[in-house]
Amino acid sequence: MRILSTLLILCLASSCQQSRPQLVANDDALIYLDNKRGASLLSSASSKEDFLPLISRFETQKNLAYCGPASCAMVLNALEVEAPATLSHGSYRFFTQENLFTKDAEKVIDASTVRRQGMTLDELAGVLTASGVNAEAVHAEATNLSDFRKRANAWIGSKNAFVLVNYLRSAIRQKKGGHISPLAAYDSRTDRFLILDVSRYKYPPVWVSAADLFDAMNTSDSTSGKSRGFVLVSGKAVSPKD
Repeated sequence: MRILSTLLILCLASSCQQSRPQLVANDDALIYLDNKRGASLLSSASSKEDFLPLISRFETQKNLAYCGPASCAMVLNALEVEAPATLSHGSYRFFTQENLFTKDAEKVIDASTVRRQGMTLDELAGVLTASGVNAEAVHAEATNLSDFRKRANAWIGSKNAFVLVNYLRSAIRQKKGGHISPLAAYDSRTDRFLILDVSRYKYPPVWVSAADLFDAMNTSDSTSGKSRGFVLVSGKAVSPKD
């Protein structure tokens, strides 16, 4: 596990180095995975069941607004949900950021709208539900830090269960606005979650404190008028104990 994780970290890091923003050195608020401290946290993390299934199916968002579709595709492929057939892939079936938008998914939100404005928390959960999995949207304003930590940790530590977070980047000292990505691990000693950032051209995966992440989710989404939050995703036969 440790050797495989290290190799995957190195591959992920090498694709980030050339174009991402200058990162703040010795920033205790953000610990990026592609350095010794970040890698060490992954090795000793108390919950990391989701790391390998997600990193093995990693998606870089195809445009600035597609963090939601990229995150959905990763989770659906990790859950091994049967994807729509596509001519370009022959008999092989897997979710992409394009074929995610089936007729049922487009009843929630269509691809052209997502390209303009991204996805809200409820739309994210709706698209996942339309794709055949269980997805519960939890708005940060309707819960608290303790509940988020408990539930997210339970999902991350369970097989075939995943957590997507919708948060404000500037609230965790990164650039720009709202963003969506999956969580891949939790370290109880430092109380940090690992965000597997789908904008790989911009930031590598990052460890963020549970408190800072919750505060970043507990911000207003101007499109929905509600707070951001997280989505608990699982296969139909899975119900992690939280």
